[in-house]
Amino acid sequence: MQTNFTPEQLQDPQMAASEKILRTCVHCGFCTATCPTYLELGDELDSPRGRIYLMKEMFENDRPASPEIVRHIDRCLSCLSCMTTCPSGVHYMHLVDHGRAHIERTYRRPWHDRYLREALARILPYPGRFRAAIAAGLLGRLSLPVLKRARPLRRLAAMVEMAPSSLPPRRSERRPAIFEAQGRKRGRVAVLTGCAQPVLAPHINEAAIRIMNRAGIEVILPKGEGCCGALVHHMGREDEAVAFAKNDIDVWTREIEGEGLDAIVITASGCGTTIKDYGFMMREDPAYAEKAERVSALARDVSEYLAGLDLPAAQASADLAVAYHSACSMQHGQQIREEPKMLLRQAGFEVRDVPEGHICCGSAGTYNLLQPELAGRLRDRKVRNIEKVAPDVIATGNIGCMAQIGGGTRIPIVHTVELLDWAQGGPVPAALDGRLPPVRHAPAAAAE
Repeated sequence: MQTNFTPEQLQDPQMAASEKILRTCVHCGFCTATCPTYLELGDELDSPRGRIYLMKEMFENDRPASPEIVRHIDRCLSCLSCMTTCPSGVHYMHLVDHGRAHIERTYRRPWHDRYLREALARILPYPGRFRAAIAAGLLGRLSLPVLKRARPLRRLAAMVEMAPSSLPPRRSERRPAIFEAQGRKRGRVAVLTGCAQPVLAPHINEAAIRIMNRAGIEVILPKGEGCCGALVHHMGREDEAVAFAKNDIDVWTREIEGEGLDAIVITASGCGTTIKDYGFMMREDPAYAEKAERVSALARDVSEYLAGLDLPAAQASADLAVAYHSACSMQHGQQIREEPKMLLRQAGFEVRDVPEGHICCGSAGTYNLLQPELAGRLRDRKVRNIEKVAPDVIATGNIGCMAQIGGGTRIPIVHTVELLDWAQGGPVPAALDGRLPPVRHAPAAAAE
């Protein structure tokens, strides 16, 4: 694609990076075939190619974002399916991130949109606030009919509907910071605690820690670690995202330079995609560029890390058919596709691929709260495809997908590591308790 940026514009590193991405695009349109919003809406401007044109014009002319541009960029899920499809290697992720940051700087949203986004940015990355907000959401269910009738409040209604009917008990703050390896120590890793996941599903990290401990891996939960910044980063709130990232980079760097780390293990694939991109985010910061690159190089999705370990043999396996839902941040953002399915098969589960598995479920961070109608259409499409393969359980590697898909089906949905941990002798996943077929125990020789 031909571009017309001035030399002065290209002095800005972010603009120079976007100009390079724009020149890579050859207008082929392959991206439209796998873009969820284009498939649902049929509007060229709701395809990656259309959004690229909108951003090109906005950047080249140094214009504030217009309502039309904001509408079409806001509808983008950042699922990155277009990057998997693109034969030219267009790095759409960095381009749309720039577009969102430009919108945040130059466009004044309607009051209800501003307040909702501010609330999400001030609540979701902070576990204590998030827990309190969910408790309030349970009370808010009484007001749902009123919220749904008022158009500006429909997204608030979506937030209330997304709130779980109950929450796991708050985990003790006195929990150990170090989880010792069983047997001979073979490695040492840090696990990202995260922000939303420890409130909604603390058992996910607990399962991952047990699996790694059995494999001889020492696991630490570094003090001071917080949100990775992904949630606000994809809302265009660049300064806040960088502040979160710098905090975690400092925390992990202390561990790397202290006793050392073999990996930084992440159990939410949306977080993993962002952390693996810290090197790019901090590339112009002389104080953080090198540290960020080192952190990104150590970041591993939990399935990616477990696939490289010599895991203990499965002790028991139920006769379960598992529909594996590959989160967009996993298959498109991190290019991890086969490892989770391989681990599940090794643990004795029957894995069934989902039709249209490359299409987003509509979760996409805060997307299902900011674009609830379109997110609902994508969730229903995903659920129909999952139910076609008639699974006993759905497995995935992202808490957002679990909440989104779980709201549209009665089939239980769990994190991949919950099934792996259970197969090795860990507890039955809570979502499966009381819903299990007979369990097959491994022969004594295989269990040793």
